[in-house]
Amino acid sequence: MQKNKIKLLIIVQWLLLPQLLLGQLHISANHRYLAHNNKPFLWIGDTAWELFHKLNVTDAEYYLETRAEQGFTVIQAVILSENNGLRTPNYYGERPLHNLNPETPNEAYFKQIDRLINKAEQLGLYMALLPTWGDKVKSNRPGQGPVIFNKENAYTYGKYLGKRYQNKPVIWMLGGDRNVADTTVVAIWKSMATGIQDGMGSNAIISYHPAGESSSSHWFHNESWLSFNSYQSGHARPYFPVYNFASYHYSIQPLKPFIDVEPAYEDIPIRFWDFIRWDGKAKLPNQVVDADGFIRNKEYFKQGYFTDYDVRVHAYWNILSGACGYTYGNNAIWQFFSAGDSTAIPCLYDWKTALHRPGAKSMSALKNLFELRSFAKLVPDTTMILSEYGKDSTYISAARANDYSFALVYAAIGQSLRIDLTGFKSTVRAQWYQPKDGRFLYIGEYSNRCPTTFTPPTQGRDQDWLLVLDEKKHFK
Repeated sequence: MQKNKIKLLIIVQWLLLPQLLLGQLHISANHRYLAHNNKPFLWIGDTAWELFHKLNVTDAEYYLETRAEQGFTVIQAVILSENNGLRTPNYYGERPLHNLNPETPNEAYFKQIDRLINKAEQLGLYMALLPTWGDKVKSNRPGQGPVIFNKENAYTYGKYLGKRYQNKPVIWMLGGDRNVADTTVVAIWKSMATGIQDGMGSNAIISYHPAGESSSSHWFHNESWLSFNSYQSGHARPYFPVYNFASYHYSIQPLKPFIDVEPAYEDIPIRFWDFIRWDGKAKLPNQVVDADGFIRNKEYFKQGYFTDYDVRVHAYWNILSGACGYTYGNNAIWQFFSAGDSTAIPCLYDWKTALHRPGAKSMSALKNLFELRSFAKLVPDTTMILSEYGKDSTYISAARANDYSFALVYAAIGQSLRIDLTGFKSTVRAQWYQPKDGRFLYIGEYSNRCPTTFTPPTQGRDQDWLLVLDEKKHFK
């Protein structure tokens, strides 16, 4: 059944190819979201960092087809990848650069990237391309590297990329899980951005992917080349207060869209860095992983693992607080782990199994919700919440349409919600939406003249509910 759906999707895409050529995104007139041809674009991303480096074309195309069918709209991938991406060749034996020189790219390596970008375009997917992982630039957190960039070759490399993909639906994301070490590094990233713009033209959409619990706005918010802000809430704990990041970016000037481009990944151990050795010796004690590299002793990672529930909490907290979308991630997928592979971070599943983990289904439900109600109308508004909206698991996020045609209130643990309905102009139709699978449950119709308490059908962890309020005359 899955294969038949994918085949049908491909046939439809090819029949409609002229209409599906995506072209470049731009920033909306109100500077709150990305748009295409003045139509709002909802970023539903996936972190596929090792896509170009690890997979053969057949597997990579299967991955893209699956994500397109699931409703994703952006794929985040790295050209000079994290896992020894300069020295270890791709599936076909090609390295990205000749002699580790950014000014001498390997045409054979980039032809595979061309093919996958073209495939993504046919499927209606945008590619958010990281020119390099951040360990190829000097930082306070060295990786496998090596460090190869300076101000001059960063410009040349950026211009090469911009020119090569100037007519393709790509978004550029500098950085790569690193913060900016000093003014010299600031100059390198600015030079790369200038190169991309000079190669691509004024329509280049560029951001910066920082380390955990950091934001591009810290260094680059006032740079004209920074089209939107990216932050990484990271993998440190459940119920991370992403709404604080969002509310900050919603308020700063000049206005720019913003997004959490690396929240907690589904199936990744919480605070994994506390349990893995990084000194070149054996990463883990014996018996933690089996012969194929899967985690055998799950209890070793004492803080547990992020789940699809954690994904949903951060997604709704971000979007209802003003973000222009959300990026999903899965620990097996970003590194495209298969049985027998080495891993950067040990995995519970292989990547093909992980493609269909519950978190991906939650992203499909998120996309479906905003196909019915325009996210571009959303205005964060917690003033409608009359009950205490707390912090951590008890935090309640809320947003309404700018014309008050609908409102959305998210209860992470199914807590009761007392809501002020007086902003609506007429009778309100109320429903529960289950974020894990996209089911609606009708509640009833209510007067807009007085507050009303709504209690979800279930309560507790993994019992999150979204209250959907529609002004009756607008409801379809």
